[in-house]
Amino acid sequence: MRIPILKLKECLLISIQWELDDQTALEFQEDLLHKIHATSARGVVIEITSIDFIDSFIAKVLGDVISMSKLMGAKVVITGIQPAVAITLIELGIRLEDVLTAIDLDSGLEKLQQELGD
Repeated sequence: MRIPILKLKECLLISIQWELDDQTALEFQEDLLHKIHATSARGVVIEITSIDFIDSFIAKVLGDVISMSKLMGAKVVITGIQPAVAITLIELGIRLEDVLTAIDLDSGLEKLQQELGD
């Protein structure tokens, strides 16, 4: 099952509604990069409130998605990181440095608009 990627003005909005398996995570990575290229999106909000657990592979893919999006010129905001996910990321040594985060989707969209100068 593919993760929907919605376009909102110059931004892409992704709300991940279920735990990710390895194949879905890789498909999401590819889909998002193609969508950034196709739409010339300047910003991406990835909402992960529904994710209660993250393993090392999914954490790496998420970090890669953020880095790749930045290389393509899109600023990324991650919203809704659950406490267990934050703990796991740190325990795995995955540092999402220079990554914008927000507590919820509204705050994330607002933060992205500020970053983009809108």
